[in-house]
Amino acid sequence: KGIFEHVMIKKYLVIGNPIEHSLSPKLHNYWIKKNNINAVYEKKQLKENDINNIISEVRNGKIDGINVTVPFKKLVISFIDKLSSEANETQSVNTICKENNKIVGYNTDASGFELAIRKTNYDVKGKKVFILGAGGVVPSIILALKKMGTSKIILSNRTKKKAEALKKIYSDLEIIDWGEIPDFNMIINATSLGLKEDDEIKLNYADIGPNKLFYDIIYSPSKTKFLSKAKQFGNQIENGKTMFAYQAQLAFEIWHGIKPTIDTKILKLLDND
Repeated sequence: KGIFEHVMIKKYLVIGNPIEHSLSPKLHNYWIKKNNINAVYEKKQLKENDINNIISEVRNGKIDGINVTVPFKKLVISFIDKLSSEANETQSVNTICKENNKIVGYNTDASGFELAIRKTNYDVKGKKVFILGAGGVVPSIILALKKMGTSKIILSNRTKKKAEALKKIYSDLEIIDWGEIPDFNMIINATSLGLKEDDEIKLNYADIGPNKLFYDIIYSPSKTKFLSKAKQFGNQIENGKTMFAYQAQLAFEIWHGIKPTIDTKILKLLDND
């Protein structure tokens, strides 16, 4: 048995659709190498009806762990035996593995966002936060914001139905029409608007005024129009790079029992412009 133990390469995957832009393999493989772990991390584009198969591969030991990105964070839940409390509350899973023959789903997005915000030294306690978007990491962001003591969370999404669905989980959420701009201290872009060069979120920056925090989940490009314009008008800006690094760090720790370091080298690795 001893000989074979060394040959066994552990296999990890990130699944989503689309997936080619994902920097998870770059980051995880860097940490795998740095910690001398015998493993490989790849990306795989899936369709919804492939999910069952891929989870079965975790069950039978062919795959050791999966990260889940858009649009499958909620869809994977029906194939999972046990959820962490964050995954259960947000109904969103981004990290999967097998423990005691059970498939377990975790959510490291919520803590990843919280750690990233704490790192910016921006205190969200008692602040009004306006979120654009309702998919992917939004339930996790709401959970983190509530934990950090925001006074109010207002949300707007292009498809209102999706926003209303979030209100079923978080009843004190205020939903407003797309294009309406409320009074806020912090605004979060959690839509995909900004990935493409000509994407624009219609905001009257002059009216909004300075000294607010503009946060974009997008980190590639590192400065979306949403952020660069906000900066011109005297606001603090932050992209999603640190959140991405922290959610990955927490997933890595769940799988390998090692907490890898996040330093300037790691953040440089994620500058994909």
